[in-house]
Formats: sequence, C-alpha cells, structure tokens
Amino acid sequence: MNSPRSFRATELAKEFARQGHEVTVLTPKKNEHIIFEKKHNVLIQDLGRPRWREIKLKGKGISLLFKRGLRRILQLTILYPSLEYFFLVKKALRKNQEHYDLLISIAVPYPIHWGVAAIWSKKSKLAKQWAADCGDPFIGEENDSFKLPFYFKYVEKWFCKKAGHIIVPVKSAIPAYPKEYHYKIKIIPQGFKFEEVKQAPYQKNKIPHFAYAGSLIPGRREPKEFFDFLINYPHSYKFDIYTNQPNMVSSYAYRSNGRIEVKEFIPRTDLLFQLSKLDFVVNFENAGTKQVPSKIIDYTILQKPILSVNSHIFTPRHVEEFLMGNYQNKLIVENPEQYKIENVVKKFLLLVS
Repeated sequence: MNSPRSFRATELAKEFARQGHEVTVLTPKKNEHIIFEKKHNVLIQDLGRPRWREIKLKGKGISLLFKRGLRRILQLTILYPSLEYFFLVKKALRKNQEHYDLLISIAVPYPIHWGVAAIWSKKSKLAKQWAADCGDPFIGEENDSFKLPFYFKYVEKWFCKKAGHIIVPVKSAIPAYPKEYHYKIKIIPQGFKFEEVKQAPYQKNKIPHFAYAGSLIPGRREPKEFFDFLINYPHSYKFDIYTNQPNMVSSYAYRSNGRIEVKEFIPRTDLLFQLSKLDFVVNFENAGTKQVPSKIIDYTILQKPILSVNSHIFTPRHVEEFLMGNYQNKLIVENPEQYKIENVVKKFLLLVS
C-alpha cells in the first residue's frame, strides 16, 4: 500500500532478509505477495482478509451527513473498522507454532499491537523479544480534529505494559506515551534503501517548479496563508500537489491560472522520480512536535531544498526567497545516514543481541 506504515514493514522485511535473517511477514496475503516472497526471500503468511467495511461517504444531503456522522462516531468509539485487526492478529498468532527471536508489530492501526498483547506472556514463548513499532502516537496524537474517548488510555497502558520495547521514530514523540513506560522506548526512525531511488538528471527549470506530496488535515495541516500568497504572487511558477484530499486545494488550483496543479497519489518510486526533476519541495508542518512527516526522509534522499511551511505562523519572506532561488532558510535534516535501512535494521537487531 502507498502509506508510511506499509513502507516501514516492506523495507524492514527486505533488509532483514538481505542481511541473511529468516523473515516471516504476517499480513492479509494477496497474489502479488507470491512474487515478493521469491524476489526478496521472505515468507508471507496470510493474516486473513478483513471483513469489516468502512462506511462509504456516498450520496448527498441528509443521507451523506448521517453517513459522515456515523463513520466518525464508530471510528472514535470502537476504532471501526480497524478494530478487526485485533481479532485477526490474536487468532493468527495463537495458531502459530513458530518461535521467533524478534517479533515486530507495526501500527497504525493500533489494534495490531493489541492482538499481540492479548496472547503475549512469559509462558507463550512466541518470541524472545516483542517490539511494538509506533509511527504516529495513539492517545497523544496531535493532528486529528477529535480526541479519542478516555477509556482508550487504559488499553494503551495495557499493551505498553506487555511490550518489551516501544519503538518511536523521533525523540519528540516520547511524551505522547504513558510516562511509566518511557523506559521501554527506543528511537528507531523510518528507513529506506537510498540506492533504490531512481532520479532524473536535474536541470534548473525555466520557472520555479516545486511540489508537495502528502495528506492535508483540516485545521492542522491546512496552510491557507501559503496558498493565498501563491495565488497573489505576481510571477510565474509551477506548483504540483500530490494528495488524496483534492477538495481542500481545488479552489486554489482553479484560481491560480494553471500555476497550481492537483494530482492523485502515485507509487512512491514514481513520485520520487518526478520530484527529482524539481527545484525544491514543500513540507507542511504538523501541529505540535510529536509527529514528524516521513516524507522529509524522501526529500532528504533526493537532496532537494526543503521549504518547511508552518500552517499557523506563516513567513512569506521565506517563500519568496525560495521562488527566487535563495534556499538559505531551507529545512536542515541532521544525520541523514540514520535513515538508511541498513542502519535502522542494526538498531532493531540490538534489541535481541
């Protein structure tokens, strides 16, 4: 799938196998996984096909309003439909007779961790170590419009108590987790194989050409002032937006006289090739510091200047500088070597050394 958590699982599986380890991946198995198994020397076991269906937002008027409300209520109160993964993981691992050195559960969705916790005990002998890999925080999440009900904090503490290690991608995410389990937290960032990224030969574009790739979040990752600035900017430029929320930016594209173009998500490898042709890339900062967009790693691999835009404190001077080819205020990513998948896997292996 085209998502950060999918990239996490895929890159880890490939690199563990490359380094000579026996790797089993438990996931809803598809036909394309058969090719993946042979190519990368991993074993993919079928987790089972999820049956709970997300409520589709179709129709209009009262019908659409009802569906939207019902979907949000179910998502918040019982994590529907992702809660089904709790039962799928629990059932699959209970049947599993293997004994592993390291078991890595990857969230989101968090019910994957809960499924492991439901059968995990010192007597289970499922694995020597269990590492609960957390991308975005759960209770401490900062970028959703709604907060989860209070009772989920007890579920979070339950799984944190059982997990041997809690993995987070950045140090600033630590406060998002229960304080009594901070001693279990290890910082292991997202990782990729840098050499697998194909780039086009870069030549400076005749007019500034830049892009943003990722999701947009109402009230959180919604840089209205940035778009207003671009709409009123008197000179030529080309801004591509790859997002699955086109409705949030379509009006700006319409008013831009062709300078802003909204595009659908495309596979990561194709996206990076397209971004490699551009002059610079844009990052829309999250609310708070507990979540850092993983796209920054891709931008770093491409070695493109990063214009980082805060949705709440807008600095038009920085945008104008970038449009004029002055990148002195670009986002500096420290120690890019830490995002190489080889170094990421080494950190995981230390958990069982």
